[in-house]
Amino acid sequence: MDEVSVPHSIHVAPAADVEALRRAAFRKVIWRMLPILTLGYLFNFLDRTNIAFAALQMNRDIGLSATQFGWGAGILFIGYCGFEVPSNMLLYRFGARIWISRIMISWGLLSCGMCLVSGPMSFYLMRFALGVAEAGFFPGIAFFLSAWFPADYRARILSWFLVAIPVSSVIGGPLGGALLGMDGHLGLAGWQWLFIIEGIPAVLIGLALLKLLADRPQDAAWLTPDEKRVIIASLDGQKRDRAVSRMGTALRDIRVWLCTIVYLGFTVGSYGIQIWLPQILKQQEFTNLQVGWISAVPYLAASIGMILWARFADRRGKKVANLATCCLLAVAGFILAITTGRFDLSLLGLTGALVGVTAARAIFWSIPTRFLTGVAAAGGIAFINTIGTTGGFFGPTIVGWLKDMTGSFEAGLLAMAGCLAVSTVVAFLLKLVIRDE
Repeated sequence: MDEVSVPHSIHVAPAADVEALRRAAFRKVIWRMLPILTLGYLFNFLDRTNIAFAALQMNRDIGLSATQFGWGAGILFIGYCGFEVPSNMLLYRFGARIWISRIMISWGLLSCGMCLVSGPMSFYLMRFALGVAEAGFFPGIAFFLSAWFPADYRARILSWFLVAIPVSSVIGGPLGGALLGMDGHLGLAGWQWLFIIEGIPAVLIGLALLKLLADRPQDAAWLTPDEKRVIIASLDGQKRDRAVSRMGTALRDIRVWLCTIVYLGFTVGSYGIQIWLPQILKQQEFTNLQVGWISAVPYLAASIGMILWARFADRRGKKVANLATCCLLAVAGFILAITTGRFDLSLLGLTGALVGVTAARAIFWSIPTRFLTGVAAAGGIAFINTIGTTGGFFGPTIVGWLKDMTGSFEAGLLAMAGCLAVSTVVAFLLKLVIRDE
């Protein structure tokens, strides 16, 4: 019997080989993008929240009350939110690589310019301008990562990116305390050195992103053709929950609005504690350097908790349930912080609250991209972030106002617990409208 020849052109790769190629391709993308993006977000949060430490000297030097400081801390988010959606639409038009780089360079320069503030009005103006410069950065990154990673990677990837938030405080605390010690060097106050030294890296990272990023897998010259194909296939084959691709439809979708309320609640709590934590600790009569080191402890716990919780949520797939649990932990943490008279238990409560809000952030941003695609993803994510990020204005402002009214921080922390309680309830409601859990 003659042998039947098989054409050499027909070759079906074993499933194990395809999966190995998939893992290797995504590992290559992760190591190319995640370190520089995470570093960029770290300096984004340092430049956004370093006034928490600058205030230990700056408020006295330029004559700010607690209410004025809280207003100035929050006014950044008015500029940020006002330009958020337009910025993300421009990112969609011009590409993430160019637009994200532009954002970083402009905010880095303005952050350095914070050293020039001389009173309440200049403080408000510079903080507002800094918010305008930053507008679109996080939702732009979230949209960018959704163009590279499918749903089964997204919470983990976002957790490694968002770990920059608590890590910025782990680093920012001791660094801020040390930079304040440069007071008087070359005729500048310590808080002025803090703004200058922490603003310059954002400009340098923005320039580096122009070379390292690619808008889509198809555009990445550093991927092989097989790696491009397996990444694109993973993105095209992911399961979506009743996908929305039009911006107008997205704004009428109940899932978008519920996500927005959840995000607003835990953002109020997150910024409320982050901006005021150094001054809360300062009540214990610690030195500025001691405040820096002690404030790093809750954020170190939050960094570890975020990564482990996001990994667990990715493996179990119960993203919405885990989001609600994170918010509930934050409520319990804030209540513990204000119901005990012991410093160690109060610090434990604040640590639990920060673990909750930080882990919630990573898990949360893996949810909207499950049902938003294309321009709806770019605009919808920006819309959610725009409304939610107003919490960055309300949180510090509420805590500052209640501090002036009552003479203590307890009422402000109770208000933060209330906001997180709303997020918890709405997160449970979100389970009713997202079917694919």
